Amino acid sequence: MNAMLAQVGPDAGSNTTVVMYLVYLLISVALTVWVAKTLHKNGRIFLVDSFLGNEGLADSVNHLLVVGFYLINIGFVTLALKYGDKATNAQTGLEILSTKIGLVLVVLGFMHFFNLLVFSKMRRRATQHKHGTPPPVPQDASGRTHGTQRGSGV
Repeated sequence: MNAMLAQVGPDAGSNTTVVMYLVYLLISVALTVWVAKTLHKNGRIFLVDSFLGNEGLADSVNHLLVVGFYLINIGFVTLALKYGDKATNAQTGLEILSTKIGLVLVVLGFMHFFNLLVFSKMRRRATQHKHGTPPPVPQDASGRTHGTQRGSGV
């Protein structure tokens, strides 16, 4: 790679940029695939529990989540490709590459925590339903519950 980055001449900057783009795409897509496979494998147990043992539904939702994960993250990676500075030499190329990959990792992390939040809410509802716990009663700004009159006991 150093030989490719060390080229001199009028096209050296554009060659460096192309090499950095390819390395960025390779690393970013590989990270996305690794995270998606990890989430798919380890999230299955959580989804089966959330869907009260319905493995077919859990597997289907798990697959759909992975597809959505790929679409969002690879879409972000490809859109972010053209933004930022252009590499002019090996040093700036590596700095830009580091920044872009760091941003991809942050987006992957946010996606992961968003999914965890959604799944934990789904699991909480499923376990409340399973144990017969009624859903929370909505309250207005004053703290009164809707549908009951104060002091009526109804």
